[in-house]
This record gives sequence, C-alpha cells and structure tokens, in this order.
Amino acid sequence: MNCLFCEIANKKIASFKVWENEDFLAFLDIAPINPGHVLLIPKKHTKDVFSLSDDVYDKIFQIAKKIVKPLKKATLAKKIGLVVEGFGVPHAHIHLVPTYKGNELNPERAKKASSADLKKMQKILLNSFKHL
Repeated sequence: MNCLFCEIANKKIASFKVWENEDFLAFLDIAPINPGHVLLIPKKHTKDVFSLSDDVYDKIFQIAKKIVKPLKKATLAKKIGLVVEGFGVPHAHIHLVPTYKGNELNPERAKKASSADLKKMQKILLNSFKHL
C-alpha cells in the first residue's frame, strides 16, 4: 500500500509537524483553506475516520478538542471548523481549520501555501502547542 499519510507518519516524507504523540500526528495542510489549517491523523493506517476502532475514534476527537484552544489563540480565529471528508487521502484524518466568518470551509478556497509561510505558521503553532 502506498499511503501519503503513512509515509508522513513514518517520517519518509517531510511535513510541517506541529504536534505528535505515540499514536497521532498533527501537521499543516500544504494547501490550507486558511493559514493554520491542521490535519490530525492516527499514525496507524485506517481508511477513514468511521472505520477507526471506538477507542481510537474517541481519542482522535479528544485530541482535536485539545488542539482547538491553542490553535484558535495562535491564529486569532473566531472559531475552528472541523471537517471529516477523506476524499483526498484514503487515511483517517480530521481537518481543523481556523475560521473568521461563515462559509469558509469550502475546499475550493484551499490554495497551495509557500514553504516560507508554512514554516512561519509551524513555528507559531509549535510554540502554541508545546504544553499539550
């Protein structure tokens, strides 16, 4: 199996990692809807969120909940949108998207970010997430 997110989780492909533990990884989406758009994945491959075991399903949403407060503060977002759709990569993942007004979660708004912009946001979020 050739899974982009498995390769990122196994450090075979570089990412703009902002948080991880033994079982989960959070990194910046390289084509964010808004700056600070984070992808949260389980490191173990599962095809989609609804195929996760109950335990892992509960844990990924608990982690998402912990990430939201520092993400919101770091990006000055009014809210953090949560999206589960899974068409882009067949590996369970959650999108956490800083939002500032209604109707911002349309994936057609996503634009490829520069490495410099991603590195700058990574530094901000690493600092914000260091106590998680």
